[in-house]
Amino acid sequence: MRADLVPDDLWERVAPLLPPAPERRRRHPGRLRVPDRAALTGVMYVLPTGVAWRDVPAETVGCSGVTAWRRLRDWTEAGVWPRLHAALLTELRRADLLDLEHCAVDGSHVRALKGGSPSAPRHRARPGSKHHLIVDRHGTPLAVTLTGGNRHDVTQLLPLLDAVPPIRGLRGRPRRKPRHLYADRGYDFDKYRRLLWKRGIKPMIARRGVVHGSGLGKVRWVVERAFAWLHQFKRLRIRYERRADLHQGLLELACSLMCLRRLRTAR
Repeated sequence: MRADLVPDDLWERVAPLLPPAPERRRRHPGRLRVPDRAALTGVMYVLPTGVAWRDVPAETVGCSGVTAWRRLRDWTEAGVWPRLHAALLTELRRADLLDLEHCAVDGSHVRALKGGSPSAPRHRARPGSKHHLIVDRHGTPLAVTLTGGNRHDVTQLLPLLDAVPPIRGLRGRPRRKPRHLYADRGYDFDKYRRLLWKRGIKPMIARRGVVHGSGLGKVRWVVERAFAWLHQFKRLRIRYERRADLHQGLLELACSLMCLRRLRTAR
């Protein structure tokens, strides 16, 4: 098993969140269950390399790709990845590494080779999906959502804000919303500006039809960089999973790894 794929600091955070293993049958118990860490190693092998599950080298990883996929399915249905992401965001806030005063949002289209739901035709009838991302001032992902490729970015603005977990780590109430929200011209709709104001969020959205040079890009660029980091995980560049929840789970796992990376570099 390749220990470098699942380092100790990652495993220490994931292990308490995993559901307990089912009890082994006394009669006809069958083969021994693959350890959870080996199964997570299989998932961590597929996420950055983008290989098919059937091509996972069992002799190197420690489990077959089918086993890793099944364990990913079970952990996704158990809600492991959102809790892992929320726990890491709490650690970042406790370490004063989150800037929730200024956040940025954007969307990115990805191809969906196997279709699935949610997906919709876009760009010459090619099926695709969209990743919607909100990050803090440093580019740390706060929430990510998945929709069909024909969804307009602005329609997912409020669901994306609702997807931000309550971030603890300091005394007082958990934080769930930024004070200033930066976005490009695709979000320039007065209706959504009013809705943001009602939530106590100041919209910093570029105006359509206005020449460039507003200065908002000095803050908003971090979300573009975060997408570049996110899509370094090759399994996320193209949506291969038919099931939307599994692709969403991989997205949340990748966001957790980005948060963990920031914790490591700050030490």
